[in-house]
Amino acid sequence: MDNLTHGLTGALMGQMGLKAKTGLGLAALVLGANLPDIDVVGLLWLDSTEALGFRRGITHGPIGVALLPVGLAALLWGFDRWQERRGKRPEGRDPVSFKWLYILGLIGAISHSLMDWLNVYGVRFLYPFDTSWYYGDTLFIIDVWLWALLGVSVWWSARGEKHGGSGRRRAAFAMVASVALVGLNWAITTLDYTTRGEMTEPYPTRFIAAPLPLEFWRREQIAQLYTGEWISSDWSGDDFGYGYRRSKAQQCEMPDLSAVRRTNSQLDGFLTWTRAPFAERAQDGSVILRDARFYDPRARESFSVALPDLECVPLPLASP
Repeated sequence: MDNLTHGLTGALMGQMGLKAKTGLGLAALVLGANLPDIDVVGLLWLDSTEALGFRRGITHGPIGVALLPVGLAALLWGFDRWQERRGKRPEGRDPVSFKWLYILGLIGAISHSLMDWLNVYGVRFLYPFDTSWYYGDTLFIIDVWLWALLGVSVWWSARGEKHGGSGRRRAAFAMVASVALVGLNWAITTLDYTTRGEMTEPYPTRFIAAPLPLEFWRREQIAQLYTGEWISSDWSGDDFGYGYRRSKAQQCEMPDLSAVRRTNSQLDGFLTWTRAPFAERAQDGSVILRDARFYDPRARESFSVALPDLECVPLPLASP
């Protein structure tokens, strides 16, 4: 999920009473809920395609989730001591507990990995012990409905707290509502997987129900046919029947990439990350690898890697 969603989730957990465990408790929860995304620094030395194979790995797995909050707790504890030495520590701040700073940071980091699992991008929960990706296919990466619910909930809880009311009770009610919203989205996705989007012949060999922005009740239905061709309910192009469309661009047979991968770090990063790879013909007849989850004919350079030395072998198309 995006960082605003992670931060609001941490803030709402704080409003439920966790922030009272220690001074700077709210900061530990909000920062901890964003902590695993520190892997974005990989973009400083990795190409964007190489970074695909680096993101949502070790910082989202057990090692990162357990150890990164130690550093966060140390920074917050040190910040509190630094303010105290300079005489600028707020009088109303509760005593700071390193133990609770770590626990709250850990809770935030765990929530981050769990929420990242909810979308089609996926997360590697057990990396580096297991490199498997896990996908919840429940929420779009940026869910404005969850934004609104979490944002209003944090404000509502804080307002109740400010006026002497039960901010914790409001926050707990809001958390239940947020979980219910996620559960509703999960049920919609489950129904799509059960019915395969009501698709009949030719039945797909692989199927992905991808949540859409804004219209949370809809799913982009992405399917791979027995020919190897990927089609989608949302792509532009010729109607394939049953509401599915194929890409206007020509898809190619997937080449053997095992040898090329060893010498091409961009390709290795892409193949480490991809869930629905397909080969597309470039204008010069070479191959471009793309992922069907993030294929947009209007922005075709995203999430792709060009292989100019490989020739596109046309993929036989199935008959509707």
